[in-house]
Amino acid sequence: MISIQTADFDTGAEIRALQGHGSIGAVVSFTGLVRDMASHGAVTAIELEHYPAMTQRSLETIVEQARSRWPLLGVRVIHRVGYLSAGEQIVLVVVSSAHRHAAFDAAGYIMDFLKSRAPFWKKEYVDGQGHWVEAKVSDESALDRWSQD
Repeated sequence: MISIQTADFDTGAEIRALQGHGSIGAVVSFTGLVRDMASHGAVTAIELEHYPAMTQRSLETIVEQARSRWPLLGVRVIHRVGYLSAGEQIVLVVVSSAHRHAAFDAAGYIMDFLKSRAPFWKKEYVDGQGHWVEAKVSDESALDRWSQD
């Protein structure tokens, strides 16, 4: 299940929701937070914009690709949009599988693709001024490991 929302989320509740199946041997989760620093100063907040239908479809494709690569029993992705203060939760990826390696790999895959391919536009607020954030080379480089599998 995929949600793109302004509201915060309960990480524990989302993880518990994927633990209810007897075949599950592993649940891996990643929670991303709004950092309070950037190379150009202290970040007080970020603002995320998106085109809802485009973003939904992009996230669905990322999850479908993960499901085709690993034997997953459950996937939950939540990505927040709007104005978020430093320290707030921004993204959650939870993956369940019968085996830990599949769960770890799929969670990493989904997160790497979210960081580099999902159509979100991020503005950081530093010293009261908004600055649009460009894609990072390190995020693009993280994708290389998935093309070698």
